[in-house]
Amino acid sequence: MTDNRPLVVVSDETVREHVVRLAAAVGCEPDQAREISAVRARWTEAPLVLLDRVPDVGGLPRRSNVLLVRTEAPTQAEWKAAVSLGVDGVAILPADEELVVTSLADVVERPSAREGRVLAVVGGRGGAGASVLAASVAVTAARSGEAVLLVDCDPLGGGIDLVLGTEADEGLRWPDLRMPAGRVAMSELDAALPTRRRGRGRLSVLSCGRTGPGPTDVALAAVVDAGRRAGRTVVCDVPRYPDGAADEVLHRADLTVLVVSADVHGCVAAARVRRRLSERTSRIGIAVRSRVGNGLSEADVAEALGAPVLAWVGHDNAVGRILDSGSFRPTRRLRKAARTILATLAC
Repeated sequence: MTDNRPLVVVSDETVREHVVRLAAAVGCEPDQAREISAVRARWTEAPLVLLDRVPDVGGLPRRSNVLLVRTEAPTQAEWKAAVSLGVDGVAILPADEELVVTSLADVVERPSAREGRVLAVVGGRGGAGASVLAASVAVTAARSGEAVLLVDCDPLGGGIDLVLGTEADEGLRWPDLRMPAGRVAMSELDAALPTRRRGRGRLSVLSCGRTGPGPTDVALAAVVDAGRRAGRTVVCDVPRYPDGAADEVLHRADLTVLVVSADVHGCVAAARVRRRLSERTSRIGIAVRSRVGNGLSEADVAEALGAPVLAWVGHDNAVGRILDSGSFRPTRRLRKAARTILATLAC
């Protein structure tokens, strides 16, 4: 018994049997009652509330994460009363069992009360190094002890598993993944995706394939939301061209990092991407990739793009050798940039 148990207030025996069975399937032990008056003290503190009818109890405060679970659709009057109480969904059993399962699984799998953070990494132009930086941030976060979800959002990028050297790992990629409508539980993704221990943490990777479709907007939104709900650090490698699926990430991102090469051509190209990003996300920072002899300073890049420079990564010949070796490990410069970006993400 823990305080993190969902609250099930159900009087219909058929509904109760369904809910108890589904809860057992995900390892969840709910706090059960037939009337809300018996568990009223838990109304505001429970992480999830399942109801089969709207309780006729005055003074009950509105709250989120309330699901109406029934064997038949509510009437218009019942639905209006449910919405006023905070009910944000309805599951008609047995057809909507999946919705109940994922809602319960979200409670079981959440590692803490802290909501996860979402980072979007976007290249200012082709070859800027966005995928390498996204992989570096994900690996660095995992090595520090975090549970990380790395999501490849670019179907034309060849697959971020090639950057990590994990293309032979068992597990699903985007072309193989069959996503149900609506929510998906992080536990389901963990069971399906390639996952490796990295230092004290673990890294799950959802990569695009060498062939086949990339993510749809609905599927990508569901995956990112699942990672956030489960308390994960979600790192997304986002394409720079307009795309509805990528927009779902940008709308959800707590921080978007634009990777820019420190030359005039790179800044001009990145400025166009920056304008597009500003229409979809508000918190944007810059990571600069420079080569010996580049004439632009940090101040030049920040002024050209109208965003703060979070990290400056000098050219490193070792990166190419590491990528070709098939065993990815961030260089010292990439680790330093990744730690700065993670610290900014956490603020």
